[in-house]
Amino acid sequence: MTVDSWQPEDYQLVENKPVYQGFFSMHKLRLKHQRFAGDWTPVMSRELLYRGQAVGVLAYDPRLDQVVMVEQFRVGALQNPQGPWLIELIAGLVETGERPEEVAKREAFEEAGLEIQALEQLFTYFSSPGGTDEEVILFLGIVDASNAGGVHGLEDENEDILVRVMTREEAFAEACRGRAANSMSLIGLQWLQANFQRLQQEYPR
Repeated sequence: MTVDSWQPEDYQLVENKPVYQGFFSMHKLRLKHQRFAGDWTPVMSRELLYRGQAVGVLAYDPRLDQVVMVEQFRVGALQNPQGPWLIELIAGLVETGERPEEVAKREAFEEAGLEIQALEQLFTYFSSPGGTDEEVILFLGIVDASNAGGVHGLEDENEDILVRVMTREEAFAEACRGRAANSMSLIGLQWLQANFQRLQQEYPR
């Protein structure tokens, strides 16, 4: 059994028990799976945080060579030496019945007041598969950054989101300095560094 040859019967889910339900849900699983050598693991326990699908938007203005990012408080970064306010790509969770493309456009407007002019899907990846099922769908969103700015977010969700407009190089430098210390931003900005010339040719001034 390898990543190229696995079958559904190569693992067995013995039990899937909810242990907490809040903003997200936590389940305790009992399962076993086939080893690379061909035998089986014993039944083992794992906790799994159910988050579902998330969408990220790399909001880029190729005409101005600027990136629109957002800054907000993140509880998971409380121990960050640089503080729990992180610079991130626009992002949000996929709600029931929504398509990822719809989420990208909705979140761009809610978090940054942006209208997406063109959308290109870049990657789909698991954010931390050792403990959560969250699957991230990352898009490039072509935007007009000339009037972007201000504080946005939904009051009923206690969102307090500061829009940050930076040149592409400034945004990449923030990532390298650890101010954009999250996988979505690092993946998106590294992709942009490798592809900005194509975008500037496709969307000329």
